[in-house]
Amino acid sequence: MPGRLKREKGHLIGVISDTHGLVRPEVIDAFRGVEFIIHAGDVGQAEVLAALQTVAPVVAVRGNVDRQGWARKLPETEVVQLGQLRLYVLHDVHQLDLDPAASGFRAVISGHSHRPSLEERNGVLFLNPGSAGPRRFKFPVGVAFLHLEDNSLKAELVELEI
Repeated sequence: MPGRLKREKGHLIGVISDTHGLVRPEVIDAFRGVEFIIHAGDVGQAEVLAALQTVAPVVAVRGNVDRQGWARKLPETEVVQLGQLRLYVLHDVHQLDLDPAASGFRAVISGHSHRPSLEERNGVLFLNPGSAGPRRFKFPVGVAFLHLEDNSLKAELVELEI
């Protein structure tokens, strides 16, 4: 995969969102070798999480389309600890109700918009992997990777070739 962060040392985490019930084989291939996967909501079907769990353990939050019984068990937000770094995961970044920098978070991971984005604000990385599910709008189909090494965090957006 061109441009993908190489795993020389450290930890590699896959980030996905807005699958809307679809697990593409390209996602499974892209995530081979990650230590775990973060799903930022709009999973769509429990089978999506089961398929991702065949690759690595999954941490997932509930999105606005996740209304079935199985999805009620998913939290609306999640805190992920990577070494000394803390990540805050929620589906819609517009529902963020805390100051991530003041709360000690190094990154905020979200989905919802289907628009991939990666930016740093006040020392906090804001990452939206975009949508890996059915293509909507004119946005690319993609995922993201987080690379943790010696308490530094790097992120990369990856467009999948569909």
